[in-house]
Amino acid sequence: MATIDYHWQQFSFGKKIARFSVYLFFITGFLFSLRSVEVIPEFLYDAPEQIMDLLSRMWPIDYAFYPLTVHEAIIETLNIATLGTLVTLIFAIPLALMNASNVVSSPLIHWISRFFLVSSRSVNSLVWALLFVAMFGPGMLAGVLAIAFRSIGFVGKLLGEALEEVNMGSVEALRATGAPWGAVMLKGYCPQVMPAFFSIVLFRWDINVRESAVLGLVGAGGIGVVLNDSMNLFQWQEVAMSLLAIFTVVVLAEILVINIRNRLI
Repeated sequence: MATIDYHWQQFSFGKKIARFSVYLFFITGFLFSLRSVEVIPEFLYDAPEQIMDLLSRMWPIDYAFYPLTVHEAIIETLNIATLGTLVTLIFAIPLALMNASNVVSSPLIHWISRFFLVSSRSVNSLVWALLFVAMFGPGMLAGVLAIAFRSIGFVGKLLGEALEEVNMGSVEALRATGAPWGAVMLKGYCPQVMPAFFSIVLFRWDINVRESAVLGLVGAGGIGVVLNDSMNLFQWQEVAMSLLAIFTVVVLAEILVINIRNRLI
């Protein structure tokens, strides 16, 4: 009787070809991108020396600069992040409801909401800031609107997904009793979605604190304005103070968000 020799292999020939094609595509893309960057070797070799020179100019940090300018700018940055996040909710919540298939059944409404959500996410906050600075002039208003319009897509998409994941049992029970749409939302959807809602909003506020710190580079208010002015004047010790303040605020915001989430969720 002839014996059958079984040979086990993890991937078939077709899968090996597919994997090789993917690897080849990424390597080719990386090499092509590396050529298009046009790195100047002299600058690259000189980078460690330039970094050490810049750090030596930043030290010692000018702590006296904090109460003069940095403190007020940091408070303005936090205000921009907070107001921007609150303004986001005005637009993000209706779009999330329109995007949830178990809340609104119209495909046209879904496409309209997705258009606005994708449009918001596809434009960087600095680009939004440039646009609103051109419309309303430099200052805090442009920063608030830039943060808000950038955050609509993020909050709306995640909140819409949370709405679609609710247990429909209680919702259908309320509808069966003839409860109006508002009562169904408040008693059926909201209790299940609120933990995710708080988590999304807090997470987005944390991100907005970081993004609002750089909006001043294009004139949209906050600590970025102070940082940009110090860099233009080559006041590197003041730059170090601004960077230290930004780092401290970001870390404290992260700690605050974690503590609030642990208490609310």
